[in-house]
Amino acid sequence: MSKVFQHYQSFLRATEQAAIAAAHLRGCGDGKMADKAATEAMRSVLNQEPVHTRVVIGEGERDDAPMLFIGEELGDTTSDMKIDIAVDPLECTNHCAHDLPDAISVLAAAPKGSLMGAPDTYMNKLCGSKALKGHVSLTQSVSENLSATAQALNKDIHDLQVIVMDRDRHQDLIADIHSAGANTVLIKDGDVAGGLRAVEGEVDLLYGIGAAPEGVITATAVKALDGFFEGQLRFYDAEFEKRASQMLGDDIHKIWSADELCTSQDAFFVASGICSGWLPGVKFHDNKAIVSSRVIFGETGESKLITNEYDL
Repeated sequence: MSKVFQHYQSFLRATEQAAIAAAHLRGCGDGKMADKAATEAMRSVLNQEPVHTRVVIGEGERDDAPMLFIGEELGDTTSDMKIDIAVDPLECTNHCAHDLPDAISVLAAAPKGSLMGAPDTYMNKLCGSKALKGHVSLTQSVSENLSATAQALNKDIHDLQVIVMDRDRHQDLIADIHSAGANTVLIKDGDVAGGLRAVEGEVDLLYGIGAAPEGVITATAVKALDGFFEGQLRFYDAEFEKRASQMLGDDIHKIWSADELCTSQDAFFVASGICSGWLPGVKFHDNKAIVSSRVIFGETGESKLITNEYDL
């Protein structure tokens, strides 16, 4: 029987078409319109593929999301190849709307039952390179983690670069990082790309609270690259906490590793660039669309940069 990663091209086509659809709307000022276009394009591709795809993390609950909702089944439902996906057709919606860097179309895929069904809530994340394994943890304070990071990377703490989302909820985190002597790289959105920058050493850490679904997607790539990732769900609404409890039981306050968020090596991560940044954005030329993507394979840790051209 074939493995999940051997079907990556089906899902690459899905992120590529979503990226093209969203790129047509770069700078439009309407993130919802761009997200709708990306979602429709991605769903159209996935529904035509000869595998059985189930959305475990998507655009939200069925009542709120008309397509790519949690639990939606796509493609050939009679196929023996059962694949679960965690997906964000347009990560960095606001960046696409205003033509800012790092908007991507992204998903993670693994065998059925291998991805944590993260509720549509928040997750506190700590992410970095392989060298940090066994040295940093969400159980430790910010200053302890920064000191351990500096030691593990053989750097002065004043040279550390920490990506943090620029949100009011991170005021104390940012103050603690600065107090310890490290530097922050503030981003408006895009902590999937931010996490991978940390794993690959462009910066030293990704730290702070972002969306839980994107945490699972990031963790799948981090696992493949043998990096460090921890995540713990955070709740700002009692209804979200109740839903999470129904999905995860007593594990809602657990600190999750990458290996627990994605339990299979037979997995892959794929992202296609929309606005240039971590990946080149879609280029339109002579009635063609040129799309650049990254595919990261769980079994081998191989990372491919793939560029494809489509007639429009």
